[in-house]
Amino acid sequence: MVDSLIYSLYKLFIGLLPLFGVIILGRIAWLVWIHYIQQDFISGIDFVLLEIIPPRDVLRSPKAMELFLSNALYHWSMKGGKEEYWQGAVWFWFSLEIASIDGQVHFYIRTPTRIRGLIETQMYAQYPQSQVKEAEDYTLAVPEISPDSAWNGWGCEFRLTRPEAYPIKTYVDFGLDKDPDEELKVDPISSVVEFFGSLQKGEQAWVQIVVTPTKKTWHTKGTWFGRHDWVQESKQVIIDLVKPYGRINPDPFHKQDQSRAQREFRTPTFLDNAVKAMSAKTAKLGFETGIRVMYVAKKEIHKPGTRTNASRDIRLMFRQYARPDCNELYRFNSAQGDFYSGYFPASKETVMMLANRMLHEYRERSFFHLPLRHHIFSQHYWAWPFPGIIGFDGLINAYAHHKTFVLNTEELATLWHFPGQILKVPTLTRIESKEASPPPNLPI
Repeated sequence: MVDSLIYSLYKLFIGLLPLFGVIILGRIAWLVWIHYIQQDFISGIDFVLLEIIPPRDVLRSPKAMELFLSNALYHWSMKGGKEEYWQGAVWFWFSLEIASIDGQVHFYIRTPTRIRGLIETQMYAQYPQSQVKEAEDYTLAVPEISPDSAWNGWGCEFRLTRPEAYPIKTYVDFGLDKDPDEELKVDPISSVVEFFGSLQKGEQAWVQIVVTPTKKTWHTKGTWFGRHDWVQESKQVIIDLVKPYGRINPDPFHKQDQSRAQREFRTPTFLDNAVKAMSAKTAKLGFETGIRVMYVAKKEIHKPGTRTNASRDIRLMFRQYARPDCNELYRFNSAQGDFYSGYFPASKETVMMLANRMLHEYRERSFFHLPLRHHIFSQHYWAWPFPGIIGFDGLINAYAHHKTFVLNTEELATLWHFPGQILKVPTLTRIESKEASPPPNLPI
């Protein structure tokens, strides 16, 4: 009897194998098709790099930049079946950048050309005395990082240490939403601009914050295929956080009816700040975000296999945004030896290869809709330190999976805004004089 049952199950399994094969191959073909049409659509998007020269006197709080981000960059739209599955339409993404070229500090926005007009009008709406102009891609001045090139470099990406429901420290926490007197302001971006302005000739430091309106979803517990957005996920994180401090009070007149029971939470004081911060974060628009920094220098300044003070300092440039009771930015995917090191340390050639890869990923502003090589040669499938064990350093140069996370407009405006005039960095390019319209009564 048992043998007969086993034989029947075996025959059923053999009979279903072709069906499983068709399903698997169909799924692979579908993913390849979506990737192909999306890459074809993306290849038709023209991007432009705009330099934003801030006014001499920035009297407005980062709230103005928050309004700019909401009005200019949040291009959320519903894509129809034809657009998404036949034309490969994707949501636009943007890159907010700060670059130091030989100590000269610049602010940039990389945007699709069709959005350029909106970027300019919204920037002038919040900062009327600023100037927006098209610029050459500054990364092209560093062709490559290799043993034969004149440049060496280091770079890394950043991720959140806790779920994105927990916010980082924002300009509101620094009191900048109250518009304090200029001499009383404590602006967290000042340390970034000051560090960038301290670089010497032959050194460059770049930071990019790549954003797109978030459409991340999470699986809804208790359902087969239910999904929910980041706002609902944040609420669930709050519920899970305070659940140990809750109790159920049954209805005294209907004790057996659990639907009439009331749940009461008594959140301890040490969790108040985290719960309030998470609740406040979901009140504003969210962007899926990726952050990357890069330091490059001439080899006579940054010798291969060594570190400079700048390459050490750049990895700490976001420390002021850490909020220990909530969240902080932490570096990963570094272009250094420990990334590919197994039982044996990575070679200098491998470290230089990682720096060159980081350079090209920075230049491509790649966080979303990655090339196929990122998916095939991902560290999800090619685990290190396998090449180190067998002695072939760099046998499979697997790609680290980029970490993206949700930041709201308040957090983004904290990371990327114009410092006030209290910051006296002479190498920060500003508009030196105010512009005004001519009086209407001039004789013609």
